[in-house]
Parts: sequence; structure tokens; C-alpha cells
Amino acid sequence: MSAVLSPIATDDRLVYVSVLDPLARPLFDELAHEYGSRYAGLIDEQEIAHEMQRYPVEAFAAPEGAFVLLLRNGEAIAGGAFMRHADPGTVEFKRIWASSRHRRQGLARRVLAELEAQAARLGYTRVFLGTGPRQPEAIALYQTNGYTLLSAHDFGEAEPPGYLFEKSLAVPRNE
Repeated sequence: MSAVLSPIATDDRLVYVSVLDPLARPLFDELAHEYGSRYAGLIDEQEIAHEMQRYPVEAFAAPEGAFVLLLRNGEAIAGGAFMRHADPGTVEFKRIWASSRHRRQGLARRVLAELEAQAARLGYTRVFLGTGPRQPEAIALYQTNGYTLLSAHDFGEAEPPGYLFEKSLAVPRNE
């Protein structure tokens, strides 16, 4: 079952769905293709497929997780998810993505803001996330939205390097 939120713009709306929802498939397919293009030589196709299936569906389901799509005219043009992190009160954001045909419109920023708001509504007080070195747009998105760089790491030849970020969330007051 989907939960529809108020529209962002005339034709845009945020919808919470399962990661298995058919609306999400094109975004996941494009994300996997882009990972393959950006990380060619570092990550092979099998590793990308494993990464895309790495977490159980339930990890991104309420009440501890969420998966949101930004729809325009019924088509998913951006999305993102979160799941409970091992640290108490912490959520981990994953798969924040905008369709390549719809970039430079602030869509990832909208999704990021919605994920932050939903995480805060659920009582989370901290966001943790990671991204790769060949995703400068993601690094810039997090830096310009108040995320603190925890570390830039290199796990060696077996793993690609990456960047880890965090941000504190203000939990909404019940009025």
C-alpha cells in the first residue's frame, strides 16, 4: 500500500512504497547502470548486482525504514530510502537518486529533505550515509545540506574508496 503526500509542484508528488514496487524498477536499473559506468575497473557487474540486492526488503519498510519515490505524471523521477543503523537513534540513507533525464532540477535535494523529515518524524536524531568517490554530485549534495564529512576512506584494492557523512536531525515537537 502506498502513502501519498502533498504535491511538491503541480505534477510532482512524493509516494512511500515498497522497494519492490514496479514504479521503482526503472530507477534501480538506471542506478545499477550508472554504478557500472562510474566504477568500471573498480567494481564488476556481479558486485554491482550484489550491492543492489544487499539489504533485505524489510530494512526499508516502516516502522524503522522508508522508501520514497518522487513521481511526475506517474513516473518515478527520483527516490531514496533509509533503514535503521546499528547506532541507537541513527538512520542510514541509501539509494538517493534522480533519473538522468531529470537532473539539475533539485530532485535529489527534495528527496533528501523528505527522508530527513520522515526520519525525524520516526524519532531518529542522526543520519549516517556513505557515497563513492566517483559521485561528486552526491558529495556536493550532502555538503551543501549540512552533512559533516566523517571520513574519506580507502579499504584497499578489494573495496573502492568512499566518503562517510553524518547529520543531526531536529526531532519535531508534538504540539
